[in-house]
Amino acid sequence: MKAIYNILILFIVIGAGPNISFGQDTDSEKIRILFIFDASNSMNAQWQNGSKMTVAKKLLTKTVDELKGVENTELGLRVYGHQFKILPGQQNCDDTNLEVEFSPGDGNIEKIKNKIRSIEAKGTTPIARSLEYSAEDFPECSNCRNVIILITDGIEACDEDPCAVSRALRAKGIKLKPFIIGVGLDTSYLGQFNCIGEFLSAETEDSFKSVLDFVVSQALNNTTVQVNLLDIKKSPSETDVTMSFYDQKTEELVYTYKHTLDRYRSPDTLSIDPLHTYKLVVHTTPEVSKENIKVTAGKHNIILLDAPRGHLDLKIQGYNNLFTGINCIVRKSGDMKTVNIQKMNFNHKYIVGKYDLELLTLPRLYINDVDIKQNRHTDITIPKNGRAVISKSAGPAQLFVLREGKNEWVCNLKDEPSLENIELLPGKYKIVFRHERSFSTAHSIEKTFKIVSGYSENITL
Repeated sequence: MKAIYNILILFIVIGAGPNISFGQDTDSEKIRILFIFDASNSMNAQWQNGSKMTVAKKLLTKTVDELKGVENTELGLRVYGHQFKILPGQQNCDDTNLEVEFSPGDGNIEKIKNKIRSIEAKGTTPIARSLEYSAEDFPECSNCRNVIILITDGIEACDEDPCAVSRALRAKGIKLKPFIIGVGLDTSYLGQFNCIGEFLSAETEDSFKSVLDFVVSQALNNTTVQVNLLDIKKSPSETDVTMSFYDQKTEELVYTYKHTLDRYRSPDTLSIDPLHTYKLVVHTTPEVSKENIKVTAGKHNIILLDAPRGHLDLKIQGYNNLFTGINCIVRKSGDMKTVNIQKMNFNHKYIVGKYDLELLTLPRLYINDVDIKQNRHTDITIPKNGRAVISKSAGPAQLFVLREGKNEWVCNLKDEPSLENIELLPGKYKIVFRHERSFSTAHSIEKTFKIVSGYSENITL
């Protein structure tokens, strides 16, 4: 019985080495891309604004059309599940056929687009057999890079083993480097594809299109980059931050990626255009960057950046609510530039080093030279606020905290008659007030009080 997901894309490179970029001189190397399209009955299921079949046909047609004019590139199309209807207890596992053979020029693009438009989803999902047969779809070529992009909505339905096919192709000297992109993929099935390749997910039609574009770009790009974000021990263990690649000269944003470690805990490989000189900004807190990055075309390039990070945990004692209303300004020690505004009862990662904290409590609380260390949690805990409920008549009033025998200003109160609720840190406080109708300094009124965590204090003026 066929297990149904949403759309999956399997990207397979057959042949040694990486690939080339859009519009780039390929030094006569030919790129041949074979699209394998799933036309099984399950593709008729509803997804997004149409059926999975409708969405997949639309996006694949658009992608194929965008390959017009790409030099030294040939396209082919294999389809499965489109010739024989699936019936209860019956399925035709030979229902796979090379519909459009490889040929030079853009004429093949129109043939593929027309064929895609005419396909009807009917049958089963013979993934393993389609992969096996596809190895014969590529004519002999001494200087070709052969790529398979498989679009499917499910796993193998014919009791065959795509992993065994993968191993058999490798045994013949054919290398496989796949990307599997799943929309709403049930992760319990991911193990069935571990032998084949890497997983990427897309949750919407738009993200499906982006991922398909990315896969095609990988197929056409022979310049790869690995960004190693180094911890304090110079190990490339840092990850899960956004990277922005800019053209160094024009400052144009060229690529944006989320840094990722693969399932082997190694930095993932990206394909980029070698024609740019790059500035790389890694959006850690604070950001780290590297300028004048030149990559070698046709090679695997490694970019090294020091990005060791540790955690800052800001907590309120005895209060776990995330909506505290209290923020903290984080600055590098001795530097007034704001690095981050962090909420209380939140955790955030920072580049290792010392930081000055300004907690926006009343009164302000300053904690300097907080040391953030590699992979460690630095806990800063402040006491829970108390509350001053201040009822006053008209007149100017100011609130002070008493510290070491000195008045330290906290805030001004409203001049008009009011009832104010002010959240304050525990401590001793003083209000200095004068009635609106009084014109003598001698009529100044002082009222002192104490604030205790979690309690309210009523003050009447």
